Amino acid sequence: MTHSMTAFASRTGQTENATWQWDMRGVNGRGLDIRTRLPEGMDKLDQTLRAALGKALERGTVTVNLRLTRTSEAVDLNIDEAQLDRVLRALDLVQERAFAAGVTLGQPTAADVLAARGVWSQTASQPDDAGLIAALSTDIAPLLSDFRSMRAHEGAALQQILADQLDRMRALIDQTRTLSTARQPKVRHALRDAYARIIEVTGDDDARLVQELAVLAIKQDVTEELDRLQAHVAAAWDIVEDEGPAGRRLDFLAQEFNREVNTLCAKSQDIDLTQVGLAMKLVVDQMREQIQNVE
Repeated sequence: MTHSMTAFASRTGQTENATWQWDMRGVNGRGLDIRTRLPEGMDKLDQTLRAALGKALERGTVTVNLRLTRTSEAVDLNIDEAQLDRVLRALDLVQERAFAAGVTLGQPTAADVLAARGVWSQTASQPDDAGLIAALSTDIAPLLSDFRSMRAHEGAALQQILADQLDRMRALIDQTRTLSTARQPKVRHALRDAYARIIEVTGDDDARLVQELAVLAIKQDVTEELDRLQAHVAAAWDIVEDEGPAGRRLDFLAQEFNREVNTLCAKSQDIDLTQVGLAMKLVVDQMREQIQNVE
């Protein structure tokens, strides 16, 4: 199946201390160019991401962005037990002195105790980056799966376009064979005229005459070019229907198509054949444009 290099995928996630969003975009590229934009301190995640992309993709410029937002950091309360004991002893002493003086005091609450200086302090918990990276890493596989699914969807449309173009090329090859056969009387007449002109130049040198006529015949015979074009069409069909990456192979074939069509146009020496050859060139250009999108 043909895959496109153009695709987009996104994914969101969260933990207790962070939320994030992945964005993955792909456009055309001669090779595989991976560009990542991750927050600071995510080197290990970057390595994991690049390894996964390199294994799953063949071609294209792929950009991956990760937007990470850390939520409010958790706070730990720390009790200074020695200071707490000192405060409790002080409160007990105050109660005893008050009772001896006939003064009635209210019973202190836990909040009163905690309000005393130095009984407690607070510290922010250190972020668990290892756990966060592990959570982020689990997103890579489904993100990549969504990305490849869109590539496959786009590739199916590309495959249909290429199939139509190959059918058009096949029809033009058949049309060219018909025109080539139909022009044979005209070619024979042209060769007889050429024969007469060569006789005037070479006299009775039969060997040289045969050589000159053979050169003229070869210059007008497009059978070899048509056979190669037909073989290229068959090879292109095999590549399009293959499960493996097709872009580089199709790009090579497109160059071969272009070379054969140029030779055919140069040999045609016939307005009808030239028009069909130009139609072939148009199809080849359209194919090359589409092939640029194929992985």
